[in-house]
Amino acid sequence: MNKTININLSGTFFHIDEDAYQKLQRYLEAVKRSFAGTQGGDEIMADIEARIAELFTEKMQHDRQVISVKEVDAVIAVMGQPEDYRVDEEIFDDAPKSTQRPKTGKQLFRDTDNKYIGGVSSGLGHFLGIDAIWVRLLWVILAFASGGSFIFVYILFWIIVPEAATTAQKLAMRGEPINISNIGKKVKEGFEEVEDRVKNVDYDKVGAKVKSSSKTFFDTLGDIIMLLFKIFAKFVGVLLIIIAGTSLISLFVTLVTFGSVDFIIGPWSDFFAYSNTTGTPIWLIAVMTFFAVGIPLFFLFLLGLKILITNLKSIGSIAKFTLFGLWIIATVGLIYVGLRQFSETAFSGSISETTVLNHSVVDTLHVKLAANTLQDERYYQHTKYDFVKVDGTKKLYMQNIRLNIIPTEDSIASIKIQKYADGNDFDNARERAQKVEYEYSLQTNTLLLNEYLLTEINNNMRNQKVRITLYVPQFQHIFIDKNLSKYVERYIANDKDYYYGDISNHLWQVKEEQLICQDCPEDEIPNTDKEETKGIHINVEDKGGESFEMKIDETGIRVQSN
Repeated sequence: MNKTININLSGTFFHIDEDAYQKLQRYLEAVKRSFAGTQGGDEIMADIEARIAELFTEKMQHDRQVISVKEVDAVIAVMGQPEDYRVDEEIFDDAPKSTQRPKTGKQLFRDTDNKYIGGVSSGLGHFLGIDAIWVRLLWVILAFASGGSFIFVYILFWIIVPEAATTAQKLAMRGEPINISNIGKKVKEGFEEVEDRVKNVDYDKVGAKVKSSSKTFFDTLGDIIMLLFKIFAKFVGVLLIIIAGTSLISLFVTLVTFGSVDFIIGPWSDFFAYSNTTGTPIWLIAVMTFFAVGIPLFFLFLLGLKILITNLKSIGSIAKFTLFGLWIIATVGLIYVGLRQFSETAFSGSISETTVLNHSVVDTLHVKLAANTLQDERYYQHTKYDFVKVDGTKKLYMQNIRLNIIPTEDSIASIKIQKYADGNDFDNARERAQKVEYEYSLQTNTLLLNEYLLTEINNNMRNQKVRITLYVPQFQHIFIDKNLSKYVERYIANDKDYYYGDISNHLWQVKEEQLICQDCPEDEIPNTDKEETKGIHINVEDKGGESFEMKIDETGIRVQSN
């Protein structure tokens, strides 16, 4: 077994086995000898080592991976052998075309060597393959055409696009292969450019003075913008950590509580059991929800840490792909469960039955709730959805009923009981609606309505409900008991514009298309704390003192004179 050695290559630590280390060391020494006596040799070696470190990082699958001879050979194949290139005057002055290698794909960087403000235009020029002057001209035209808004686009480019600081980045910016030959050539060109500037300093002094001053101004401006951006980025990082961290904790606590429903005896456990159309265990839904929502939150948390700690180590490719796989599985699972749940309740069916009430129009019809004989048989007592024992059989108990009153031209009152339920098709929904049990009774002048409906356990909870419509003939008096207030429909046409339970505990007479209150105080103001405030109210008063009120809402338009 080879010994493992820790090395520091251009500021990056690597684990490398002994054979690979010796081969890499021999390679670097050979490269160094090939640049011996060359101007800028140290800079060339630094750039070559930085490029080798980049290649090693790209080939590593995780932080603990040991670099072997295989990885070293692959890097040498990319960089080239030192004897293939001689860095002297000839190679830069008259390089043969046969030694040229095809250019690689360009990368977008800011060219700060040829910058005027931030190097954005010159960098885009390299990337697009056009002269930077045309890019600068385009920025000016767009800035004027957009009223200055494109200046912010330029600043955004300035902030987002990195600077080509190293020789490797400068080569990548131009799409040139990053190997020994090109690195050496680029460094040599840099030194020659400096020499030329020194030689021509007297000739260019006056012409460069204004440009240098403007560059200094823009450099300072750029530093200020970058500082503000870094402060803002740190703030965003802290915000991401706080939001993602608290959300993860809240999500975990909520889903642990939710997922434990399967193991706890209580009203919620029964409720979920009979409302879950897919049969999927609640704990499994909780786990899938945690992964589907929690994994993106976890990566947001890591992003916040990365913004605050720039040298934060990555969690590794294996962990990333594992989490991504879990997220895909959880998301697909939740979509499947959601579609199954939706398909089981996609259709609504109903059945209705209308019965004539043998009641004299002369007498007042009292409508009230019947005594709840099943109250003591309820399992949980205080929930709208419950379970009861009826003759020893467990049934679903639901207080999902509503009462509506409609005037009729018939001479006798009647009652319509309409039962609803959902299902995976119309026939299934109607079959469930047929199995809904609801009872009422007429005792002399009193109509007694049950406040609940029942259905067999095996019908499950499928939005079963009962809608009661009471058809009342003209001039019939009717009194709605106060215990019915929470079961009255939102609006029953009446002359007082009462909504919901406000209509209860009053005596009414049917006249034409509405109920006329017989015992309401003239100055009584209906309850405005509920939804009766919805709609448009218009009060109109003319010069003669006459006025009327018009109300427009979902029930229609009503006009009342005052």
